[in-house]
Amino acid sequence: MGNSRRSTVAIAVVAALAAPSLATAQQPAFHPGLGDLMTAFVQPRHTKLGLAGNDKNWLYAAYELSELREAFDDVAAIVPKYRDSSVPDLIASTVKQPLAALDQAIKAKDANQFSVAYGQLTASCNACHQSTDHAVIVIQAPTATAFPDQDFRPTR
Repeated sequence: MGNSRRSTVAIAVVAALAAPSLATAQQPAFHPGLGDLMTAFVQPRHTKLGLAGNDKNWLYAAYELSELREAFDDVAAIVPKYRDSSVPDLIASTVKQPLAALDQAIKAKDANQFSVAYGQLTASCNACHQSTDHAVIVIQAPTATAFPDQDFRPTR
């Protein structure tokens, strides 16, 4: 291969390797806010957990409880501070106890205990919203499914 052809190949390789980093450098970084994360990750898990518990699908409720805990952990890691508050501390102080109560209710397969614990979780979410000047965000137990393509009843 001649020097001219080697130079052309070398330039093509360098350009190909540099192109993705140039494209990435031109893209604005996406930094979801606390509200975005709550709406995208926490709220659907809260809803699915409630629907599973209402249908006494304890296996699925246990799964969604685990996913909800993970969503809260992710939110705390991505947005560790909101205004002057520690997000991990806010989460721990509001939902840790209700999540533990839900875990006990699910393990006991106790619908009444689940209903009380789910109510406590929902009230804790609303208390956090009020304490962070977001009282307009009111969470409730689901009255209908936002997931029409999913059956929340236990598998038979």
